[in-house]
Amino acid sequence: MPTVNGDNGTETLLTFYNTSLYVNRELSWIDFNQRVLEEALDPEAHPLLERVKFISIFSSNLDEYFMIRVAGIEDQYEAGIQDRTVDGYTPAEQLEKIRTMVLRQLTQRYECFYHDLLPAMQKEGIEFQRVAELSATKQRALSNFFRKEIYPVLTPLAFDTGHPFPFMSNLSLNLAIELEDEEGGSLKFARVKVPSILPRLLRLNDIKGFNDDDGIIRFIWLEDLIEHNLSHLFPKMRITRSHLFRLIRDADIEIEEDEAGDLLKTIEQGLRSRRYGKVVRLDITPAMPQSVRKLLMKNLDVAQRNVYEIDGALGLSCLIDLLKIERPTLKDEPFVPKNRFEEQLGADIFSAIRAKDQLLYHPYDSFQPVVDFINQAAADPDVLSIKQTLYRVGSNSPIVKALMKAAERGKQVAVLVELKARFDEENNIVWARALEDVGVHVSYGLPGLKTHAKLTLVVRREQKKLKRYLHLGTGNYNPATGKIYTDYSLFVVNEQLANEVSELFNALTGYSKHTEYKKLLVSPINTRKRIIEMIDREVEWCKKEGNGSIIMKMNALVDPKTIRALYRASCEGVQIDLIVRGICCLKPGIPGISDNIRVISIIGRFLEHSRAYYFHNGGKEELYLGSADIMPRNLDDRVETLFPVFDKSLIQRVKGDLQLMLTDNVKAWEMNPDGLYAKINNDEPKVNSQALFLSYSPLISSDRMPGNLARELP
Repeated sequence: MPTVNGDNGTETLLTFYNTSLYVNRELSWIDFNQRVLEEALDPEAHPLLERVKFISIFSSNLDEYFMIRVAGIEDQYEAGIQDRTVDGYTPAEQLEKIRTMVLRQLTQRYECFYHDLLPAMQKEGIEFQRVAELSATKQRALSNFFRKEIYPVLTPLAFDTGHPFPFMSNLSLNLAIELEDEEGGSLKFARVKVPSILPRLLRLNDIKGFNDDDGIIRFIWLEDLIEHNLSHLFPKMRITRSHLFRLIRDADIEIEEDEAGDLLKTIEQGLRSRRYGKVVRLDITPAMPQSVRKLLMKNLDVAQRNVYEIDGALGLSCLIDLLKIERPTLKDEPFVPKNRFEEQLGADIFSAIRAKDQLLYHPYDSFQPVVDFINQAAADPDVLSIKQTLYRVGSNSPIVKALMKAAERGKQVAVLVELKARFDEENNIVWARALEDVGVHVSYGLPGLKTHAKLTLVVRREQKKLKRYLHLGTGNYNPATGKIYTDYSLFVVNEQLANEVSELFNALTGYSKHTEYKKLLVSPINTRKRIIEMIDREVEWCKKEGNGSIIMKMNALVDPKTIRALYRASCEGVQIDLIVRGICCLKPGIPGISDNIRVISIIGRFLEHSRAYYFHNGGKEELYLGSADIMPRNLDDRVETLFPVFDKSLIQRVKGDLQLMLTDNVKAWEMNPDGLYAKINNDEPKVNSQALFLSYSPLISSDRMPGNLARELP
C-alpha cells in the first residue's frame, strides 16, 4: 500500500480520495465525443460517407449531452450549489471547462466538414450548393417547388406589442428575420421555424427542373431555400436581414414518487413538457448582430455562457441521411452476419439450447436467433409462458409482435416495459398499450428505478415436466441496434439461474422482496458489493500465488467505490485491463497507485456496447456479462443484471475476445496517467479488432487469434 511522509516526518497512509486521482465525469464524456469526432477527422479511418456519418454521430451525441448532463449542472449552478465533485470541480468550474472544450470541438467539426469532407465529396460528384449561386432558371424552378411543397408548412410569427414572443421547441432550427414596411417605418422582428417534418437536405436531382444529366448528386439546405424565398411569407415587406439560430432545451423528465401513480400518464405529460424545458444552449451564426442576440437572450432567458457562436450550418446530425446515397465505394463494405442457429445448429432453437449453452456476439453473429427464439416460443404449443424485459425496442419491433402473437394464442405473457428509457419513451408507450390490448400482463417496474436488465424467460412443458429457457443479454431487444452495437447473447437452460430470474421477475411485477441472489448480480441489491468482493479476491490470489488478473469491459467507469477497490488491487500487484468505451474517471499508470492498470477505448465501425467482467480467480476463472456499467446510477438507481457464464469454453471465447481488443492498435485509444487519451501507434502488426471479428467464423472460439497477438493471461 503506498505511503507518503507527513509534515511531522511520520509515514501516513495515502488514501484514494485525493481529487488528483480522478477524471471529471463530464469532461471525460467530452473526451469520448472527441474520439468520435476523430473518426471523421482521420482521412484514413473510414470511407468518405462513413466519415460524414461520424460528424452526425458527434453532433447528435453533443445535443443529448447538453439536454441531459449540462442541463443538470446548470440547475446546480443556478441553485447556488458549491459542492465539489470527486475530482474537485464546482458546477461553475465544470460549465466553464465544458464551454471551452466544446467550442474547440465545434471549430474542428467546421474545419473538417467544410474544408475536408465537402471538397472530397465534390470530387466524388456530391455537391452542396447555395440557392443564390444557381442559374436564374433553376432558381425559378426552386421557387416553384418552394411554393408547392414548403410554403404551406411554414408559419411566420411576428413579435411586437400585439404578438407575444413565439414559443420555440427543443432542437428547433429557426430564422430570426428583421424586416420593415415597404414604405418605411420601424424595424420589425419575426421568426420562421425550419420545419423538422421536412428533409433538412434537399436533393436537387429529385426536383422538377433539375434534370442535369452529368451524374452529379446535388443538395441544398432547406433553411437556405426558405431564406431565399422569405418574400413569399412577408408580402409588401422589405426583408432587411435574416439570421439562423438553434436552441437546445433541458429534456430530462423528472418524475416525483408521489406523482407517479399512473406512470403512463406521467411519462406522456413529461414528453409534452420536454418541449418547454429551460434553454441550455443557443447556437447563433457569427453574423448575427448584437441587437438580435440580446432580443433572443432576453426572451429565451439565456445567459451569455450558454450562447455558442458557430460557423456554417447549425445542427449537423442530419448528415446521417447522406448514407442513403447509392455510392457503395464511399461506404463500409456491407456484411451479412452469420446465423449460427440456422446454419449449424438446426431450426429447433430449444434443442440447441438444451444440448449446450449458446453464446452469440452481435453484430458479428446475427441477432435473428434472438427474434426466432421469441417467435418459436410464441408458436410452440408446449410453451406455457414468456416473461421479458423491454428497454429500447425500436419503432417496428418483431420482438413485440411475437409477444402479442403469443398472448393471442393463449400463452401467459408478462412484459416489463421501461417507460423511462430516455428518448424512447414515446415508442415504449405505444408498445405498452398495444401489448395490453391483446392481454399481455404489462408492468412498468419498481418505483424510482429504471429497469435496464435484458432478460427473457420461457417456460416449456417437456415430457410432463416444466423446463425453463433463458435468454440473457448485454444489449437491447432491438434488431436495428443489433446490427451496429456489439453485444453478447447467452441462451441457457440452468435451474439455478432460472430460479433467480423468476424471483427477479416476481419482484418487478409483484410485491416480492427477494434479495438473496447467489448467481445473478442484481442492482441495486448486490452488484457493487459482489464486484468489489471479486476485485478483493484477486488481491488475495495475488498475495498467495502472484497471479491476480482482471479484465473489465464496459461503457463507463464512474463509481468511486469501485475505482478505489481497483486502485487498491493495483497497489497489491493485480494486473488490471479496462476496456472503457466512454467515460472513465480512473487514471491508470500513476506511480504507486495504478501502475498495474491499463485503460483503452475502442471507437470504430460498431458501437462497443457489451459489458464483460473477467476474474482469473486463481485459475478458476469467472466471467460475468450483462447490462450494468460501473456507474452509481447503474449500481444504485436501476434494476440491472450481470449473469455468470458457466461453460468453460464460452469463458475462454469471451476472454479471447477481450484479449484481442487489448491488442488493437488501429481503433484503440489509451489513457495516459494525466487522464488524456492518445491513439495507440506501436510497431506491432496492425490489429483492428472489429475488422478481425468480422473476418472470423463465429463458431471458432478464443484460439482463433493468429499468432500471439493477445497478451496471455495467467
